[in-house]
Amino acid sequence: MKKTKETDHYTYRVTWSQEDEQYVGLCAEFPSLSWLDSTPEKTLRGIRKVVHDVLKDMSKTGEPVPEPLNGRHYSGKFQVRVPAEVHRKLALEAAEENISLNRLVSAKLSS
Repeated sequence: MKKTKETDHYTYRVTWSQEDEQYVGLCAEFPSLSWLDSTPEKTLRGIRKVVHDVLKDMSKTGEPVPEPLNGRHYSGKFQVRVPAEVHRKLALEAAEENISLNRLVSAKLSS
């Protein structure tokens, strides 16, 4: 059985950056980190390496390590009841946009 790395549990996204004319790799749990590269595959490897290095540094300095979004428990409640999967998707989207869940939902409801 293949052993998974600590970085395997984080939420990654690779998308095209028109501004940079390269692919950009992001990690929702670390919104300040990114990686630019010429292919989606290189970009994913790059952002995973950056997260790995940051986790290593955090561990050395005793900083708290963010819990992977997929490992968090979502109750499905935040003033309005929604299915837990909808709550998870909204929480991921809010984390990727670096805003609160309340702000994201308020914006969606008002549009």
